[in-house]
Amino acid sequence: MPRSDCPSVDADALIDAVIDREGRYVNHPADRGGPTCWGITEAVARAQGYDGAMRDLPRTEAATIYRRLYWLRPGFDKVALRAPAIAAELFDTGVNMGTGTAAGFLQRALNALNRAARDYPDIAVDRDIGARTLSALDAFLRARGVGGETVLLRAMEALQGERYIALAERRPSQEAFLYGWLANRIGQP
Repeated sequence: MPRSDCPSVDADALIDAVIDREGRYVNHPADRGGPTCWGITEAVARAQGYDGAMRDLPRTEAATIYRRLYWLRPGFDKVALRAPAIAAELFDTGVNMGTGTAAGFLQRALNALNRAARDYPDIAVDRDIGARTLSALDAFLRARGVGGETVLLRAMEALQGERYIALAERRPSQEAFLYGWLANRIGQP
């Protein structure tokens, strides 16, 4: 249930911040995503109908892709009506790790914070923001009050940080990105 006391999230501002952080064209040899522009991989751009050179991907096209694939499709806009900081984190993590991974972090954190299902039942970690996840989020926010959103955000960021370190441990080539991930993706407003 959307909260009436909840400040709104400016999705355009989130998208602009990601685009600014990701920058223009990059083709780092250790990046398994291949060529990117504005943070959009070539595979994603092609799947969305862009057939030009990646160096030339228009910023407006990137913004449209972010809104459609990383904000609306995974339902992060619905989370924004309840918990704007959580929605912003879901969006940023979704861009960097995939929206399913981001949603899974939220679901895992909600399950771990429900006081052994006393506040609300455990939910499936299906990596999808559906009615049960939104209901659990509503119940969590009711049970934990004003500070709850901050604690939930910290739990999600802890899961994200652990995943970055595990990735660098499994694939040493990814160490090239670890410092930046931790500096720019964890603990940022």
